[in-house]
Amino acid sequence: MGQKINPLGFRLGTTQSHHSLWFAQPKKYSEGLEEDKKIRDCIKNYVQKNIRISSGMEGIARIEIQKRIDLIQIIIYMGFPKLLIEDKPRRVEELQMNVQKELNCVNRKLNIAITRISNPYGDPNILAEFIAGQLKNRVSCRKAMKKAIELTEQANTKGIQVQIAGRIDGKEIARVEWSREGRVPLQTIEAKIDYCSYTVRTIYGVLGIKIWIFVDEE
Repeated sequence: MGQKINPLGFRLGTTQSHHSLWFAQPKKYSEGLEEDKKIRDCIKNYVQKNIRISSGMEGIARIEIQKRIDLIQIIIYMGFPKLLIEDKPRRVEELQMNVQKELNCVNRKLNIAITRISNPYGDPNILAEFIAGQLKNRVSCRKAMKKAIELTEQANTKGIQVQIAGRIDGKEIARVEWSREGRVPLQTIEAKIDYCSYTVRTIYGVLGIKIWIFVDEE
């Protein structure tokens, strides 16, 4: 059978870099990993609670974490940062307080920066959230995929593949639907491919969305 590998992990060190940058001794490594997960969950929960776009998207593309001995630097890449920036100092300070409370870090400073991505719909995470919102509103799965592909074409990417699996449209038997536009060379390591897998809870069960976007060749 075909061997499957996460396209991001497969390209580490060539076209893909780590989303967390820090060093830890082997015994402390798991703690650092847990801390990262806590930070990411905390930020996502905060954004989910406080900010809602009309379609119910958070618009977070990725969260990068850099740790030094006395500082944790967090960079949030957002597609629609207006939501956090409207009353920016207050919102970001509140978010910082929340994360600090979650980590209870006493001797380390926390710094949160927000960066805007130029074309939000060229990012798989934001696109997956868009499709999830459509599926929750009972739009048919083919239609949602078509719309998503149209949105990425405007963000001039070279190719995209979308796959949705589960009880699509509430059918009894789970199945996989997918659609591709342009080229998606998964085996070429030089090709910069963005990937994300996303689960969405609908009224008839959980669906899985996978998106591969071929950005460009190095």
